[in-house]
Amino acid sequence: MLVAIIGYGLIGLIDDYLKSVKKDPQGMKGWYKFGAQIVLALIIGFLFYHDPQDPYVAMLSIPFFKSWLIDLGWFYIPFSILVIVGSSNAVNLTDGIDGLAIGLVGIACLANGAFVYISGHAGFSQYLHILHLPRIGELTVFCGAMFGAALGFLWYNSYPAEVFMGDVGSLGLGGALGTLAVISKQEIVLAVVGGIFVIETFSVMIQVVSFKLTGKRVFKMAPIHHHFEVKGWPEPKVIVRFWIVGIILALLSLTTLKVR
Repeated sequence: MLVAIIGYGLIGLIDDYLKSVKKDPQGMKGWYKFGAQIVLALIIGFLFYHDPQDPYVAMLSIPFFKSWLIDLGWFYIPFSILVIVGSSNAVNLTDGIDGLAIGLVGIACLANGAFVYISGHAGFSQYLHILHLPRIGELTVFCGAMFGAALGFLWYNSYPAEVFMGDVGSLGLGGALGTLAVISKQEIVLAVVGGIFVIETFSVMIQVVSFKLTGKRVFKMAPIHHHFEVKGWPEPKVIVRFWIVGIILALLSLTTLKVR
């Protein structure tokens, strides 16, 4: 976990340094930035894949189904890269208005904390029919620490913000959430817990593809939180409503614990 949050944080720090101190509006070159994220995720995925103490290496757990596991084999490594890099950039794209990203990160930390605690508890995991991962329960402390840090940061990042997380925060926190999902074998559930992050990412992809193919924009502005701002929603309304949806999605993800 520390490798992910520190590594992706350093990538973001370099980008922020170039933009803020060196006054380079582009910051870190796109391919260098993306390439560094992939290399770091490759290292993390490789280490997980060759973990002799993990009885479920390369296994993908399917929510809502009892004991349905898919052995990804060597494809586990590129899949973990997709999850970690995707999560890191999704949080980065969402960090566009005051308090939005950090509030959603805090919500995701609470939901993930429940998953890792239950997975690490022999009795609870057996009762709820989820993978029992003996060593993972300790990550509950990490999730709690991230949630506490998110609350502390939100105090100053709430609208109107006094402090901004920048890429050093968004990439680091996003990378940590993606790595947490890979460790707990809850990669698919992450897409539900972080549903807003997924929607924000797809809104950008749809906007870019639509404009390149047709010359027209689907949204007034992307990511989608800016679309609602342009439509006339006040920034606090956008933030709170996205938080509400994030809480609903987090609660929905927790139903996968019982509906199996």
